Amino acid sequence: MKISAFDVRVGNLIEYQSKLWRVLKKNHVKPGKGGAFVQLEMKEVTEGTKLNERFRSVDTLEKAHVESRTMQFLYNDGDDYVFMDTETYEQLALSSEELADYSYYLLPNTEVQVSFHNASPIGVELPATVVLEVVETEGVVKGQTAAGSGKPAELETGLRVTVPPFVNVGDKVKINTDKGEYVERAE
Repeated sequence: MKISAFDVRVGNLIEYQSKLWRVLKKNHVKPGKGGAFVQLEMKEVTEGTKLNERFRSVDTLEKAHVESRTMQFLYNDGDDYVFMDTETYEQLALSSEELADYSYYLLPNTEVQVSFHNASPIGVELPATVVLEVVETEGVVKGQTAAGSGKPAELETGLRVTVPPFVNVGDKVKINTDKGEYVERAE
């Protein structure tokens, strides 16, 4: 299935140059001169080689034909992350190497899309945003201006992000899984 390069998300699997690639990073760039483009960092699924490629707004990519199943993250067992198929209740363990940095966005009961190619798991697609609790951050400094400032915070999964000064320990925040950035405070 052809999709616009701008619609590609982190975690998508695409066929490019006759190989199967997983999108690791996506950066949308609007230069002052010329048209906007998307910079994609991709990793070849079988060999593990990386490729940085630029795509214009008119470029289309072939989304890999893979079977995608909705699975629920259950628990972390050492280096393995255990998922359950929501329809068949079969369990599947993926290693921390296979998940890479995605483990920072996984809490028990989080539903993800696991992609299968030739009956073996080859990728995980996270939801667009996740809600995580702040476990460590600096206190508010009196007189500090809110404009353009932020402070580091550690979330319950170990992810470190920059949050606005009004966010405190115990607050729940919404995080963009594509960029790993704070979106808003969650209720």
